[in-house]
Amino acid sequence: MRIRLDRTLCDGFGICARHAPAHFSLDDWGYATLEGDGTIPPQDRDPALRALLDCPAHAITQDPDDDEPGQ
Repeated sequence: MRIRLDRTLCDGFGICARHAPAHFSLDDWGYATLEGDGTIPPQDRDPALRALLDCPAHAITQDPDDDEPGQ
C-alpha cells in the first residue's frame, strides 16, 4: 500500500500522527509531514488506513497507482 499526503490541504489536526506515528510527524507549526516515500508495510496498514479515514481535511489519499490487490 502507498499513501500520499497533500500538505496544502492539511489543517494541522494531528490525527494522522496519533494513529500512525511511524509514517506521519508534525512540523513546528503542527502540520503533518509524511515520513518516507509513502510505502506502507503490511504490518502498518491498519493504522495508516485509520489515519487516512480519520483525516478531517482529507489530506491523505491512497496512491492511485498502487497495485495492491483488492484496493
